[in-house]
Amino acid sequence: MNAPLAKPSNAFVAASWSALLAGMVAFIVGLWNAQMLLNEKGYYFTILMYGLFSAISLQKSVRDQLDGIPVTSIYYGLSWFSTILSIALLTVGLWNATLTLSEKGFYAMSFLLSLFAAIAVQKNTRDARAEQPAEPKLQNQYTEN
Repeated sequence: MNAPLAKPSNAFVAASWSALLAGMVAFIVGLWNAQMLLNEKGYYFTILMYGLFSAISLQKSVRDQLDGIPVTSIYYGLSWFSTILSIALLTVGLWNATLTLSEKGFYAMSFLLSLFAAIAVQKNTRDARAEQPAEPKLQNQYTEN
């Protein structure tokens, strides 16, 4: 297996969480103030949530494989597909939107910042968890010894 990783620094953890919150809040506040129909706002919000989930899932499946933890190829492939699809759906939505270029750039950058930060937060969480001593496993009372 790989050598144990050092616990992430508090500064990196704080920067990652700050970037995630900044990206998400900027994207959502931008949607709140946007002059678009509610169904358009819902589309972009759903893409943000789908993108965050898929990016975290991708980071976890890639890291599991690197750590020797089995990951099914279907889940690994779906993680990649979902992440790429969320970016593609945002791109298509912004390409066809009647927004100014600065607004399109704002949504694209806040979306990408959020995805990157979500990956960093997931990595930090996993690295910090790996540094903690393992908890003793409870014996299942319904299985034979």
